[in-house]
Amino acid sequence: MEITAAKVMELRNITGVGMMECKKALNETGGDLESASEYLRKKGMAVAAKKADRETNEGGVRIAVSPDKKTGAIVHLACETDFVSRNDQFQELLGKLANQALAQGETDLENQTLAGGGGKVSDLLTQSISTMGENLRLIGCQRVNLSGEGTIGGYVHSNGRIGVLVAVSSDKPCDGSLEELSRDLAMHIAASQVFSIDAEELDKAMVDKEREIVTAQAKESGKPDNVVEKMVEGRMNKFFKEVTLLHQPFVKNPDKTIAQVLEDFGKSKGVKVSVSRFVKLHF
Repeated sequence: MEITAAKVMELRNITGVGMMECKKALNETGGDLESASEYLRKKGMAVAAKKADRETNEGGVRIAVSPDKKTGAIVHLACETDFVSRNDQFQELLGKLANQALAQGETDLENQTLAGGGGKVSDLLTQSISTMGENLRLIGCQRVNLSGEGTIGGYVHSNGRIGVLVAVSSDKPCDGSLEELSRDLAMHIAASQVFSIDAEELDKAMVDKEREIVTAQAKESGKPDNVVEKMVEGRMNKFFKEVTLLHQPFVKNPDKTIAQVLEDFGKSKGVKVSVSRFVKLHF
């Protein structure tokens, strides 16, 4: 039986499901609208589509790290209510998504085939929407890889809404204390406003905007241009120290900057360590 575009559109209007899935449902059910609609409902697709426009302001973050500590993944999944974000089904789903990203990477995660079979990640999300009765949205996913010596550490805050991965490189092998250091750094980043590791890595647009603001403020003082220039540089240096990881006071010991913590650790262990990358996801 020929499945016309008009019939596909009619099923779409009834269920809210995408055109391709509607066409597939009609093919599977001989073109019968009622059967096709039931087919989609059984798969949870119609339910998911009806919930797709609901706001998702709650959710959670989960990390997964490989046994050798050289690869880590972090995912950011949203739902509608705090109640669902804390239930076992949601937490199990978060874990599956994090492990999926760890195994197969962050690229086009929703269209990946599930590790171990059972369809695609998008199918798992659709089924979970139907089961939990709320809209779910995969906000973000990143995988961090570390080549050479070092370790990847992670931290998820107790509320499950903030997660951080940190890659710490070293110039030679180090003992397990490097893992503890990486976790402490991840915890610091979770608790702080950090935009980059150092000033050189800050987004140029952000730096330009901040310079524009502090320049306007300095000019309001009415001081000579050479004094204004020094004021601007002083305020920019203060800004760099506030938003870059290496210059921030360590949350566990504010008397030391992160740079000093890394240097002291390296001296105590006879290695040179550095933060090569971090990822922070949060609500």
